[in-house]
Amino acid sequence: AILEVAGVEDILAKSLGSSNQINIAKATIEGLRALRTAAQAGAARGKTVREVLGY
Repeated sequence: AILEVAGVEDILAKSLGSSNQINIAKATIEGLRALRTAAQAGAARGKTVREVLGY
């Protein structure tokens, strides 16, 4: 439901270790906060965006 609100339509996920909906929601939000752009990932590794994406 969280990703649907964010506009994501085609995603599949599996929860391992917990069936508590509050914990799953918190973990989902934390995972979304931890996402980085290709530019951020490249800067952390000393690579260009093209190298990170494999173009």
